[in-house]
Amino acid sequence: MRILLISTAFSGLTQRFYTELEDAGYDVSVELHLGNEARLIEGVELFKPDLILCPYLTRRIPAVIYQNFKCLIVHPGIKGDRGPSSLDWAIQEGLAEWGVTLLEAAEEMDAGPIWASKTFQLRQATKSSVFNREVSQAAVECLWEALTYIDVPDFQPQPLDYTRTDVTGQLRPMMKQSDRSIDWKYHTTADILKRIHAADGSPGLLDEIYGKSFYLFNAQAENHLTGKPGDIIAIANLAICRATVDGAVWIGHLKPKSSDGYSIKLPAVMVLRGLFPKLQRGFLGSRPKSIISIGIDYKIPGQQLPCQEVWYELDGSAAYLHFPFHNGGMSTAQCQLLLSVYRHLSSLNIKAIILMGGEGFWSNGIHLNHIEAAENPADESWHNINAMDDLIHQIINTPDKLTIAAVAGNAGAGGAILAIAPDLVWVRDGVVFNPHYKNMGELYGSEYWTYLLPKRVGQTGARQLTEQRLPISAKKAWRLGMIDQLLDKTHKLFTAQIKYLVSDLLADQAKFNQLLTAKARTRCLDEAIKPVAAYRRFELTQMYANFYSDNAYHAARQRFVYKQSCNKTPANLAKHRQLSAIQVVLQDSALHSVRQERKYASNPTTLRAQAYFV
Repeated sequence: MRILLISTAFSGLTQRFYTELEDAGYDVSVELHLGNEARLIEGVELFKPDLILCPYLTRRIPAVIYQNFKCLIVHPGIKGDRGPSSLDWAIQEGLAEWGVTLLEAAEEMDAGPIWASKTFQLRQATKSSVFNREVSQAAVECLWEALTYIDVPDFQPQPLDYTRTDVTGQLRPMMKQSDRSIDWKYHTTADILKRIHAADGSPGLLDEIYGKSFYLFNAQAENHLTGKPGDIIAIANLAICRATVDGAVWIGHLKPKSSDGYSIKLPAVMVLRGLFPKLQRGFLGSRPKSIISIGIDYKIPGQQLPCQEVWYELDGSAAYLHFPFHNGGMSTAQCQLLLSVYRHLSSLNIKAIILMGGEGFWSNGIHLNHIEAAENPADESWHNINAMDDLIHQIINTPDKLTIAAVAGNAGAGGAILAIAPDLVWVRDGVVFNPHYKNMGELYGSEYWTYLLPKRVGQTGARQLTEQRLPISAKKAWRLGMIDQLLDKTHKLFTAQIKYLVSDLLADQAKFNQLLTAKARTRCLDEAIKPVAAYRRFELTQMYANFYSDNAYHAARQRFVYKQSCNKTPANLAKHRQLSAIQVVLQDSALHSVRQERKYASNPTTLRAQAYFV
């Protein structure tokens, strides 16, 4: 079956659909709906799909498409729910249960016949987190249910009927900033968290700080501090703490409102540093006297403050290292912080270090927003990639402890390579890997990928993964040998399995010693053949050229950071356009041959010379 994915962007859910369908053997291609309806229709006509799936849309599908092709749309809401702000309303209203519906495209938005629907318990979490976890998994379950109906002759999807008892949703308007707004003198901490969570990811909650407008992101409750509602009362780890009527909330990131849309989401203190009143100099730069600065001792086990991005827990002779960096980006300072905590764990009398990453994103490598905001982006890129390399070098050279990557969230670019640096790689089913760099302006990549990736998938496999620039599922990564174990898709069960496997492994002293011995032997042999320093030197030579001699990376980074569309579907995603391009080349080649033959035929001298050489 030929399946075309139409999506506004090659988003996380679109990638999940792509990898699931690819693994199952379907003929899959992608066409991005970027506003040019004529080009979208052209793409559909080129591929001629048996089925169109739309995992993520912010624009309407032209009627000519769904009138001529079976077209199913993922809607992040329960049966009967309609409108573009479905999940936003559910989170802000604190609903206990929500769901996903797979419905057929129709003239009236979200009102088409229902092919499948799933519900789930709605966690108190950000919209991005809920979408990446519960919504994505429910959407995949709807996908597979719907595919079982495709070839059933008498199957009829369920028409939208609000008189049915199982249809409990309603038409909702687009949520405006006025619907999200916070009254700091009235709303409780719980109310404020719901509002910021409902806007997290996009569009952010618009608020005012020191007379200027900012979008708020990445909020968590503070357990002890209090103050005048709305005031910034504390700073820690580049986050700000604002008092509420019954407590306080930490806000990790801000994005200035701008008339042209050219602004970047960054840690709150970085954004506000020049705006604090009653300035005094301090460790974090300029800040008012009334704001306390909270230092974090990252060496304390089990401590997880609301704004703390790196923390660890000890369980017997194992240390579990968490680093849920916002959206998976790792700045120079964050890499250095993680390295310092890792080195501390390396000094402890333990047997294993388990790198837990974050649940939404395990890691996405260097932090492009921080780089874009730097005074010299090329220099910051260089510092950031070296900090990533330092971290991975330390993991590779941990001789007396077993290192394990427990990958619960998606991993991309350098983050995907970081995930395969430890001795063992255990991954949650449903994770998507993007082990490549070239989509970012032909960036070569570092993080010792030329050493680590071929060790697991071979030189040919490494070349295919990095050159094709396509996502792969955890299942495919396991089949390729990129990871060691594939575990349950449910986050809670995955975590429980990790704890059990680690405990079981460390309880067998003979097996543990055998693993360490094999690790030491392999490391010594690899170093004798080619030192890891040589891999790093070669990779960084290419990266230096990317950063300082070529503008392609910088232009691609800017488009990514400012969410600018390239106005067409990348060629590596749209296989139907690849085939079309090949056909054009072949036609041009054939036409050129005909012209040459005619030229020879009209020139006797050429014909005599041709006969002579034959």
